Amino acid sequence: MLQGLALTGSFLLLWQALDRVEWVEKLGVKAFSAATEKKIGDFLIDTLVPPGDEVNDEEIKHPTDSLARKICRENHIDSASLKIHIVKKDDINAFALPDRHLVIYTGLIKFCDSPEELCGVMAHEMAHIELEHVVQKLAKEVGLSVLISAAGGGGTEIMKEAAKTLSSSAFDRKLEKAADFKAVDYLLKARINPEPFSDFLYKMADKNPAMANYTWLSTHPDSNERAEYILERVKASKKPDSYIVLFSAAQWEKIKGAL
Repeated sequence: MLQGLALTGSFLLLWQALDRVEWVEKLGVKAFSAATEKKIGDFLIDTLVPPGDEVNDEEIKHPTDSLARKICRENHIDSASLKIHIVKKDDINAFALPDRHLVIYTGLIKFCDSPEELCGVMAHEMAHIELEHVVQKLAKEVGLSVLISAAGGGGTEIMKEAAKTLSSSAFDRKLEKAADFKAVDYLLKARINPEPFSDFLYKMADKNPAMANYTWLSTHPDSNERAEYILERVKASKKPDSYIVLFSAAQWEKIKGAL
């Protein structure tokens, strides 16, 4: 019995130690070449954003880009390499893809009651990009060697599965929380009020998960819990003397009306 308890204890200690290892990084994600990531990103964009579905109206693109650039500028993020795609789709969704692609559905913009809510979602997805969560997720769920092989050609079905993985399944809780906290930090440094991001999550939690178009809810579970720890993060952080006004209520409604 004592030997059994000792073995169990050793197993649990080993499991805890192994769980702390950043396996994806140790296994070589850092060696994931820029050329390979670009091939994967281009394929996924072509798969998920059919020709004609991307919004090119400057009345919508310009204000969205300006919000992203504001976050990037104040947080020393390379905005020039960030590729924002606004897609005509009613689903309330946004997601990041390899090679720094950020996809935002028009349904999500319409759902946001303020530009600060949209900034919260964008900052969260930008955090996934900056923290290399996108590649980590693909490497974990699809396989690094499989992805590299598929990017070389002949892996169409594998790449379609990768597209589905990134657009419709959640990151694990650890990565989601890291992205949420980083998003709060981004917003505070940019003097953008992060509390509307928690309002957005509360709204999502109130929606019926069975409703197909609330995709961001199904891919980002536990919205109430996340809203609460985001507020706690804000309280514990050093806040700016004041928050900037991004757009007036009338301007925001005009932008949404253009959709």
